[in-house]
Amino acid sequence: MSAFHTSGVTDSGASRSRVVSLDPLRMRARRHHAHALHRGERIWREAVAPVDLWIEILHGNGLEPRAALAFTVAQDFEADQFTLGKLPLDDIETLYGLQVQELSVFDSLEERALVQTRRANIVLVEVDAFFLPDMRTASYHREHAKTTIGIDVIDPDARRLGYFHHTGYHLLDGDDYDGVLRSQATPQPALFPHVEFVKRVREPVCGTPLAEASADALCAHLLRRPMHNPIARWRAAFPEHVDTMIARGESYARLYAFNVMRPLGANFELLAHYLQWMREQGFDIPVQTHAGARKIASETMVMQCRLARALSRGRHELCEASFDAIEDAYERVIPPLANIVC
Repeated sequence: MSAFHTSGVTDSGASRSRVVSLDPLRMRARRHHAHALHRGERIWREAVAPVDLWIEILHGNGLEPRAALAFTVAQDFEADQFTLGKLPLDDIETLYGLQVQELSVFDSLEERALVQTRRANIVLVEVDAFFLPDMRTASYHREHAKTTIGIDVIDPDARRLGYFHHTGYHLLDGDDYDGVLRSQATPQPALFPHVEFVKRVREPVCGTPLAEASADALCAHLLRRPMHNPIARWRAAFPEHVDTMIARGESYARLYAFNVMRPLGANFELLAHYLQWMREQGFDIPVQTHAGARKIASETMVMQCRLARALSRGRHELCEASFDAIEDAYERVIPPLANIVC
């Protein structure tokens, strides 16, 4: 399922090969298996959607996504939320030779996406999760929510496509195809969604050079790390946040946890995986930094549950013990890494 493997294939040849690959029997035989980061025991079942998407896109094309997780060291507290995780495009190009460009949709999303997938590029498009079968337990044919998918195969005659989303690879067809691509069977919207495409511009870095390039990225991201401990700044703002949650009720508290605690915990779980991978590549990464990152991930989950119980009983819970743990853990992760790497 390597969308970027195009050597010796013309656009027309790529078109034929991509349509053939949509045969249901062949697709089942070549079914995408989620990366190890998305299997087994996890503290946070899903990290942050854009990161999960890229993990599977890279993995689905035979690339090692853990090398791209150095950006996690630069997460900051932004007064009401933590910086949302997103793989830097410069890192993606440096490590994997993949370039992301904006796609101009000047007539039909289906036509423009078809042109790019025939070139063996992946099309990143913001769509309505209402039409995504992999969202059966959440939004599928229930409610409308925007999310980004990576389309790598389109068969317009059969109204089918293959796409990366969240923690896997999926297929859709029929009315869902029309809903996602807004084809001629569906009235065109007044405004097209934001669309990008991923193309190969050079060969990926592999082996030891990949680890070394990732180490360079780690140093660059550590140089742009927060000047002050972001956990301490969140702690200072937290009492006011709790007041707001009590005033606005359970539904707002759930939104708060999803948009504040989850990005923090999931980010540091990814950082723990990254540091372990770097150790496996032979870098002298102290065990305590890996353990500290996992502590932030796990204690943030504990904190989320503790806060939910307290709010359900109308109690004003400031989670002091959890803050003590994660604030100390941060000091045992980021500053030592900066001293070692940079």
